[in-house]
Amino acid sequence: MDDWFAAAGDRAGELRRVDALVQAAAPGIDRQLVPVGSGQMLGYGLMPYRPRSAKETTTWPLIALAAQKRHLSLYVCAVVDGEYLAESRAAQLGKVSCGKSCIRFTSLDRVDAVALDQLVRDAVASTAEGRNAYSG
Repeated sequence: MDDWFAAAGDRAGELRRVDALVQAAAPGIDRQLVPVGSGQMLGYGLMPYRPRSAKETTTWPLIALAAQKRHLSLYVCAVVDGEYLAESRAAQLGKVSCGKSCIRFTSLDRVDAVALDQLVRDAVASTAEGRNAYSG
């Protein structure tokens, strides 16, 4: 895992800060490198996952962290009451760009850490309670 952080070069410190925030918000969550495309991302909390186009269920991380060319991406794969948690809370998260489950930012300093911490906690809790309807 240290090699994964090191491969991010000057963004390794930011990745470690986000990793620490996720681990603090979700103590004890499993954490592992997950293959994606030709690379890897840091995944937390593997859960059953079945995209609509798939015939079989596989696993996917509830939360994942990746370094892109110009920003960091934190994926929060949680749909509660028909809403993607990340997308529904985008306005509370600070200077970020959000998709349905992806939060993009250049530095954790631009993110409202309290709101992000709560988002992670809510994603973990909703999944543990069986209320996460994420399916891709």
